[in-house]
Amino acid sequence: MSKNQKLLLGTTKGAFILTRTADAWQVSGPHCDGAGINHVIGDPASGMIWAAGGSYWHGAGVWRSADGGASWEMSTTGIAAAEGQTGPETLWSLGLHGGKLYAGAKPAALYESTDLGKSWAKVSGLTDHPTRDQWQPGNAGLILHTIVGGEDPGKFWVGISAAGVFATEDGGTTWERRNRNDNFSAGTDDHGHDHSDGEIVYCVHNMGRAAGSSDLLYQQNHMGVFRSANGGRIWSSINAGLPSTFGFPIGVHSHDPKTLWVFPLNGDSKGRFPPEASAAVWRSRDGGDTWEKLQDGLPEKDCFFTVLRQAMAVDGGKQACVFFGTNSGSVFASSDEGDHWSEIARHLPTVLSVEVLETA
Repeated sequence: MSKNQKLLLGTTKGAFILTRTADAWQVSGPHCDGAGINHVIGDPASGMIWAAGGSYWHGAGVWRSADGGASWEMSTTGIAAAEGQTGPETLWSLGLHGGKLYAGAKPAALYESTDLGKSWAKVSGLTDHPTRDQWQPGNAGLILHTIVGGEDPGKFWVGISAAGVFATEDGGTTWERRNRNDNFSAGTDDHGHDHSDGEIVYCVHNMGRAAGSSDLLYQQNHMGVFRSANGGRIWSSINAGLPSTFGFPIGVHSHDPKTLWVFPLNGDSKGRFPPEASAAVWRSRDGGDTWEKLQDGLPEKDCFFTVLRQAMAVDGGKQACVFFGTNSGSVFASSDEGDHWSEIARHLPTVLSVEVLETA
């Protein structure tokens, strides 16, 4: 773990920052006036931190801190609705890509900022997509919850529940919907959904891009875990060997394109807790072809917490540190890629997101 490593947490009662010291993690928060914060990210180069969320009282917006979280200012310029119009209920996700800051909203929309979050503009190419009238809400509503960038500044992907994966290769001007199943995964899944139309279920839960490849993507879907070698044009199931086809987060190694982590849950309508109430992270070293169960240090019985879609993070180390937060307010960490785990914080509000910030 880096000596200058911080964990940025979004929770139902504000943003929190966990700072690593010599022998413990120090907790700072709640920040952002205690508003519900769905996602917090930071810029390693400048140390700037952004938090997206909102509430009935605060409205949807992005909080910014240029001093490591000591002070914050909220921006709604370009996000708040004009008189007589309807704005977003909340902001759900953030992404820093190609020199721009992006924010995903509920109902699903994408906003961009070219001034580090002071002001925003809607990305109309996505909002006005010709399939818009087909988009259906997931359990949490119609949300744009995932923003994934690549090396090319004009190329990135978003995940929308429940509309699927969308990709742009021209900086957001035009978008292509990418939910095609491969020829081998078609049929009926164990939730009873028919995939004979050649499409995976549109309810993507989270997505990550593999290191060293512009087009290798991994997806945790409502109906399983999928891999795409061509930027989402074709998806293949890699769920064989996992204890369920339901989960929220997916973490991808920063250096090894074939190493990834998921946290399976027992099912959509079965309580959304670990199978057999035994917490475990599952890791693959071969791109999802096989999986191994990791639970040393995790509660192995009577465990009923949930790990939500943005609540898992992987740092940039060659031997990766992996972190996840729970809806019961705990944060767990592994410094050896999941072999062993320790609880580094507890009694926090429901953890909605976890991100790592490493500064010089």
